Amino acid sequence: MCGIVGYIGFRDAYPVVIKGLKRLEYRGYDSAGIALIDEHLKVFKKKGKVADLEESVNIKDVAGKIGIGHTRWATHGEPSDRNAHPHVSNNGKFAMIHNGIIENYVQIKNELQRKGYSFKSDTDTEVLLNFIEDIKLNNNCSLEEALRIALKRIVGAYCILLIDEQDPSTIIAARKGSPLVIGIGKGEHFLASDASPIIEYTKEVVYVNDYEIAIVKADELVLKNLGNEKQTPFITKLDMDLAEIEKGGYEHFMLKEIHEQPESIFDCLRGRLLPNEGKIVMNGVENNLDKLQNASRIIMVACGTSWHAGLVAEYVFEELCRIPVEVEYASEFRYRNPVINNGDVIIAISQSGETADTLVALEKAKEQGAFIFGVVNVVGSSIARISHAGAYTHSGHEIGVASTKAFTGQLAVLIMMALKIGYSKGTITEERYLQLMKDLESVPQKIKQILQNTDNIKAIANKYKDAHDFLYLGRGYNFPIALEGALKLKEISYIHAEGYPAAEMKHGPIALVDENLPVVFVATKDSYYEKIVSNVQEIKARKGKVIAVATEGDTIIPGMANDTLFVPDTDEIIAPLLSVIPLQLLSYHVGVMKGYDVDKPRNLAKSVTVE
Repeated sequence: MCGIVGYIGFRDAYPVVIKGLKRLEYRGYDSAGIALIDEHLKVFKKKGKVADLEESVNIKDVAGKIGIGHTRWATHGEPSDRNAHPHVSNNGKFAMIHNGIIENYVQIKNELQRKGYSFKSDTDTEVLLNFIEDIKLNNNCSLEEALRIALKRIVGAYCILLIDEQDPSTIIAARKGSPLVIGIGKGEHFLASDASPIIEYTKEVVYVNDYEIAIVKADELVLKNLGNEKQTPFITKLDMDLAEIEKGGYEHFMLKEIHEQPESIFDCLRGRLLPNEGKIVMNGVENNLDKLQNASRIIMVACGTSWHAGLVAEYVFEELCRIPVEVEYASEFRYRNPVINNGDVIIAISQSGETADTLVALEKAKEQGAFIFGVVNVVGSSIARISHAGAYTHSGHEIGVASTKAFTGQLAVLIMMALKIGYSKGTITEERYLQLMKDLESVPQKIKQILQNTDNIKAIANKYKDAHDFLYLGRGYNFPIALEGALKLKEISYIHAEGYPAAEMKHGPIALVDENLPVVFVATKDSYYEKIVSNVQEIKARKGKVIAVATEGDTIIPGMANDTLFVPDTDEIIAPLLSVIPLQLLSYHVGVMKGYDVDKPRNLAKSVTVE
């Protein structure tokens, strides 16, 4: 969840670290802090956003060629100056930042208090830091060795950066469960939770693996495992540009990323979807086609918006491939004792590729012999590395906390997979296969059409922005889009919203309907169309305010609705890629009109790397 940055080299560290924190602020924005070493260790930290920290720092006090920084999403201890990172050890010599949770911190803290240690914060991080100090003092060992001993004792997830006032030439880092990437420069190194703070300086990076410790100097990088054995760093070239992490003239990253979807989906399809040749080229699928088309069951594991992508894919895979599909919340799946059989395929869906619950669920399933296929956006991420095979969405860097273009990228990949498997298996005809390929190919252009004029969406947002509740309804392929629309509104505007299958409305939710309740129907023309027309009539009969997402040219639904958001016509399997777009924009505009920071919704963070 939290964002971490480190720098060591020939530059002044403060400007590099503060800029890096701004780029990582989507990972957490409860508080922020920086530690630097010049002649002495200096720590600056502040409750609030990185801008609040920057305002509180006197630029004359920030000399030093080594520094670490942290932007926090609070877990242990409320957001406050005292709980902000970095934390300083009892002896005042060591400073540390941490992304993750130390589960057995209470036991360790009690032991340290009995030895006379005092604590200035409520965090598990300060406990770990003082534990490292205690080990170093009692064993008369190096800081690196003390960290190694401590990590063998603790339980939990971590990405740690640690500096020592008496050794201003070294940053020591370690990870388990929480991501860490190291940028390789000439006479300098950059450390961060993801590549966004690094891309400005170098495209050569090393992704640190679980249970590895990195000893980082200006001109040297050494990786070791917890057994103190040296590991060979694998240098990767970043496939991203600086422009991806700038707003590009848009007011918010969320709006920019909504408008990037024609390009991001085109990039996802490019070189893979070849309708003129009647081919789909996906090496991860092609090389494992037997396992995929002969799967006895597919289990899709995901969280949040990615779970909604899995729900759409459940309909698509069962229709096109005739394979039973289950969609699981990773947070529940990991704590159950699920039945995993030979022949089962797990498809893990994650924007960041670092989602903690999904990672643990995959590790368990892999131990039980399942075949793991990852659908992720971030190259080199943990889920990408733990999977047997996979497919990247190529959606580009997504900074807005509420996922938009990553979601449609996931849908595009999953639909292509289902088409390729179904055609190979013979469960769809060649005619249907070719037509769906053409329909999918046309999606970027059709999204452009939706985005060309959004004044109607703004007007609807203004009309309903003061509502206290929303109900979102859909059927079939559009039911998960109703769930996604409700989630976006909750995330961005803090309005209570619920998504339901439209037919379930009569089994309880219809009791909520009155003249004040906006009810959003995802009602494009499909095989459920006549049924959803009836559902709209039921809401209108109870004086509900109907907002409909309808197909261009439709006259029946718009004639019944109070307000209509139109999308171009397409096959019902492809329709979710279009029907979600106006719902993303509706949520965005409601949030902006209510005066909220839509890129950084309260209590949320982009990459959920802790439980």
